[in-house]
Amino acid sequence: MVRIRHILSATIVVVLTLVGTASAAEPARGPDALRAWYKMVLELVRHTPTYSPPVASRSFAYLGVTAFEAMASGSSDLHSLAGQVNGLTATPLREPGAIYDEAVILDAAMASAVRSFFGNTGPTGQRALEAIETRLSERVSAGLPANVVKRSRTYGRSIAAHIFAWSETDGGATVENMGFPLQYELTNGPAHWVPTSTIGQQQTPLLPKWGENRTFAMPDGMACPLPAPPPYSEEEASEFYREALEVYETVADLSEEQRTIARFWSDDPMLSPTPPGHWISIAWQVLDKQEASLSDGVDLMARLGVSLADSFIRCWQSKYEFDLVRPVTYIRRLIDPDWEPVLITPPFPEYPSGHSTQSGAAAAVLTAFFGDDFAFDDATHEDDGLPARTYRSFEAAAEEAAISRLYGGIHFRAAIDRGLEQGRCIGAYATALRTRI
Repeated sequence: MVRIRHILSATIVVVLTLVGTASAAEPARGPDALRAWYKMVLELVRHTPTYSPPVASRSFAYLGVTAFEAMASGSSDLHSLAGQVNGLTATPLREPGAIYDEAVILDAAMASAVRSFFGNTGPTGQRALEAIETRLSERVSAGLPANVVKRSRTYGRSIAAHIFAWSETDGGATVENMGFPLQYELTNGPAHWVPTSTIGQQQTPLLPKWGENRTFAMPDGMACPLPAPPPYSEEEASEFYREALEVYETVADLSEEQRTIARFWSDDPMLSPTPPGHWISIAWQVLDKQEASLSDGVDLMARLGVSLADSFIRCWQSKYEFDLVRPVTYIRRLIDPDWEPVLITPPFPEYPSGHSTQSGAAAAVLTAFFGDDFAFDDATHEDDGLPARTYRSFEAAAEEAAISRLYGGIHFRAAIDRGLEQGRCIGAYATALRTRI
């Protein structure tokens, strides 16, 4: 609890500093408000119960669409996603001839949406939300006529309510018992997943029905299919055994750089913004460096959020379709009973790698947005004591994120390589969305 309070308190200070730099005559505007809300969300993801990576990705998608639709509703440049992403109908219209303020609309929409999606955050998170909502509201509305502020806030909240009502029908709105089913029948046979943790709650796998959720840009959860993993075998000459041996030997001979890579991309729930939050963080670092416009900010947040959410839906469908045993189980049974991976094995099936799928999708979106060979620094974990890393491209970062799971000892090679391929396919659907007029 001390750690949670410390981080959230620091976040409040940073966000309030960000929005407090403008004078009353020059209030904080849309880009500052959008950035501030995302910074808050990245911390809330760390500390809100149920926010495993799939759940986090879902919220990033709906928050991105909320911000985008709020701005598209009054823009001559942005094209609504209604009718493009699955199940989204046209959002409420503005009053003809009435005056609105775009920053107030955006702030009100985001404030309402964040409260909706993080309603189960703890008391410290609730206090952080209240403090930031109050300060942002004051700053974006400074100097504006009261009737314009009221009208704009009401409209922004109506956008958020519309998106939230849409979200309630996707199959992922309710997460019970932190996502672990109270009853679950394991598949018989040595090829299949078995619990890898001694924690009682994790004797069943995380979110086995997540792959049935409604997708966003993908036509359905069966798009971007994968071939089956290498056939299960305990024969030393088999491909499956060789992949297990590669994990075992890699972990035994890790360089310091490889160990650093495993830690940098670990992104464990409750200790980080999770893997999808890591890519949201990367996007914001680049947007800030580019001094991007508000239109670019909401465009990228919508596309990236949608691609991340779709990647976890599709990846989870594949995981439970193949229900493959984890390296730690196989290696301890057949190679070394005392073996320990570098990272804690997550409590769900192995194939494909979620890190790989979502990283491939994120890299596809970011590359389409900023271009090939776009070099950048990633300082996501500097506050956690991990130095920034430099990448020559988004694809290079995705490949490193993927291979980090081999270095960590928690995925076989096929899950990594094919997960990246699946992610690139998923990302293409988000890239194809029409967001500009």
